[in-house]
Amino acid sequence: MKNSENHPVCILLSEQALGQHHAAIAEVMGTRPFELLSIESAVASGRRDIDIAFISRDVTGRSTKHELAPALQDCYTVLRESALLQWVHIHSAGADRQIYLDLRARGVQVHTSSGANAEVVAQMALAGLLALARKFPQLMAAQRERRWAPRLGSDAPRDLAGQTVVLVGWGPIGQRIAEFLRLLGMKLIVLRHSLPTALVAQASSHTVRVELVETLAPAQTERFDGVRMVSFKEFATVLPQADWLLLACPLTDQTRHLVDAKALALMPRGAGLINVARGEVVVEQDVIDALRSGQLGSAYLDVFEHEPLSLESPLWTMDQVIITPHTAGHSDGNAQRVVVMFLENLRRWVAENP
Repeated sequence: MKNSENHPVCILLSEQALGQHHAAIAEVMGTRPFELLSIESAVASGRRDIDIAFISRDVTGRSTKHELAPALQDCYTVLRESALLQWVHIHSAGADRQIYLDLRARGVQVHTSSGANAEVVAQMALAGLLALARKFPQLMAAQRERRWAPRLGSDAPRDLAGQTVVLVGWGPIGQRIAEFLRLLGMKLIVLRHSLPTALVAQASSHTVRVELVETLAPAQTERFDGVRMVSFKEFATVLPQADWLLLACPLTDQTRHLVDAKALALMPRGAGLINVARGEVVVEQDVIDALRSGQLGSAYLDVFEHEPLSLESPLWTMDQVIITPHTAGHSDGNAQRVVVMFLENLRRWVAENP
């Protein structure tokens, strides 16, 4: 924040967000002088005296972190050249785009909207798992061919109850996924960075108390109401139990290429993979090879090492694979949830609270 209480705080946001949220921002700012500057105006005028930036979904548009539209590149240039920038609020749950890494490296706070799309992503992960488990890709292929092909005998889907899911990530998304899977009677092993001695899991709009049932100190393993928690160093030891490997973690040095040929080989033959995390959490070619060999029986992939996915990728035509274009978190209610988070952070920033 600029030192002078009389110096207007300059808030950068899109023209669309400016028009929609001016009144709400004014209410939060109270008597504190402020100026709203559109990204479009900053690009055109060369203004760089920005304190705060709000990067809403309309700013990134259809760009991916690998392929940026010119307008988004211009926006990132403004952020990089704004020496007074204190913090940026972004619409996504992850902050692994290079621009945010660069801003953090120079001391700019980057606040994500973690949790805003947790319900939606959890629903999409569940839909992918159910579709693969119930053989929807094969059933839909038969539908297109007008072929009556009941899944009987050895082709019959396995009961989901009793199957084991190794869930990587225990943020808002992972916790909500866990609730869904437990309703299906599935067993859960959760891979997470730290293992607490008690847990209060925030899920959706309610709080679920998960009590400590057992602690296995030698293996640094804890069980919470039937959910087994393990550390990353135990990843290889739990993979042989994974009927499904479900990725819902951020991209970090620890998770980058976590799932490679060695990890996939440890899973039971024919296991399924669900990735609603980041594409770089897996080694994509290793996943393709495992699908071709049958080591992986199926996969639902919403994210990829390079986005958009290359037209030449064999993943497009594999009949045991479901692909979506990094859209698991998209919903018409997300934008408002993100704005609520931004306004709360703005309120705290103005009051100089954490």
